[in-house]
Amino acid sequence: MGKVSQFFREAKMELKKVKWPTRKELLASTAVVIVLTLFISLFLGLVDFGLIKILKNVVG
Repeated sequence: MGKVSQFFREAKMELKKVKWPTRKELLASTAVVIVLTLFISLFLGLVDFGLIKILKNVVG
């Protein structure tokens, strides 16, 4: 039991050392993730659509 409590004490100490992002940094990072996710989704959707069209023409 001693090792478990020591682990949680050390984890708590480490969390106090973390430099948490400001609200502005957090919102900027979130916006970047959302935009990149939408861009990659659109790109993969277009590639998928194109490959389906090509395969339909090849297979018949």
